[in-house]
Amino acid sequence: MNAVLNDLEQHWALYAAIPFVAALIGYVTKRVAIEMMFRPIEFVGIKPLLGWQGVVPKHGGRMAAVATDLLTTNLLDLKEIFDRIDPDLITRQIEQPLLKAVDDIARGVLEEYHPRMWEVMPSMAQELLIKQVQASTPRLVRELMDELRENLDEVLDVKHMTVQTLTRDKKLLVKLIRETSRPEMGFIARAGIVFGFTLGIVQAITWAVTKEPLVLPIFGALVGLFTDWLAIKLIFVPRDPIRLGPLTFQGKFQKRKAEVARQYGEIIAHEVLTVPNLMEAVLTGPRSDRLLAMVQRTVAKAVDEQASVAKPLVALAIGGQRLREMKAAAARRAVESFPATVRQAEGYLTQAMDVAQMVEYRMLRLTPLQYEGLLRPAFRQDEWKLIAVGGFIGFLVGELQVLLMLH
Repeated sequence: MNAVLNDLEQHWALYAAIPFVAALIGYVTKRVAIEMMFRPIEFVGIKPLLGWQGVVPKHGGRMAAVATDLLTTNLLDLKEIFDRIDPDLITRQIEQPLLKAVDDIARGVLEEYHPRMWEVMPSMAQELLIKQVQASTPRLVRELMDELRENLDEVLDVKHMTVQTLTRDKKLLVKLIRETSRPEMGFIARAGIVFGFTLGIVQAITWAVTKEPLVLPIFGALVGLFTDWLAIKLIFVPRDPIRLGPLTFQGKFQKRKAEVARQYGEIIAHEVLTVPNLMEAVLTGPRSDRLLAMVQRTVAKAVDEQASVAKPLVALAIGGQRLREMKAAAARRAVESFPATVRQAEGYLTQAMDVAQMVEYRMLRLTPLQYEGLLRPAFRQDEWKLIAVGGFIGFLVGELQVLLMLH
């Protein structure tokens, strides 16, 4: 015992430094593990084994699918979102671009499919025809929106749209997970300091008693491994609050549910389920042909109504086949004009749909286990690698400590 005390007295500075070095190991290994989750976005190194890609971007497709499943199953009701849109109000919002689009479509189709008839018509007659079509447009918009509401699943595959958006933009997927878990990441790093310092005290005592060179690297590895594992666990468990006297224990991520719900809702509303993204999904997604068929029915009905009085004469002058081609061409041009027309009402649509509010409201009603699924997959994928890296770095720093103690 006297030998131990004498050694402590002679090398007190080195012994005092061990807990602080262990705390540094705990912090550094956590920071490295955190960055390895998100960086780099693309693989860096020599494939397939020599190199690294952030865990989240590497498993982007799977994580996007998990996030999308949670979103579409528990957090969104697209029918309710679209029910919030007032057909009359949106018609007023897009009135000018809508009237221009109708003018361009009508003139373009008639000039292409029956140029002679269009050319011989007096200008006043041309304008009157255009005005008649424009006058019926608001009603057609309402009818089209009603049909869209009733058959929303037929024209919009929101799962496909969300997965495609998140996998196409890996930075967005990283942002979605990183922004909603930033405090948890900071907690992991800070926990490494506390756990590392505590184990460092045990490490110093063990070295003083044994003088075994393997003690420091082994303890360093244990600090890295254990603190990585424990910090990740403490993010999620306990799921429900546990009260011990005046103290309450709950996983940090679970405790921040209200804040996370607000952040997640904002990101989904402004980065994922945006009006342009929804429009692109409707127009170019796997069910876009059904939208075209829907618009074709609406346009055909409008053309028939305009020509109802003289329909036999119109069919005779133009030809039944030619008339059907005109209707199809008008429908295609109408669909092509949608993005430019709807852009005018993007602000109203974003406000009316209020995706952020719906996501936040529904997330607050998730069970703790369902809510955990928002972030847990990000850690579960290759989690052992992150913990192993922490242990390896701890082992190396422990070896450096041995060199300092022996020299």
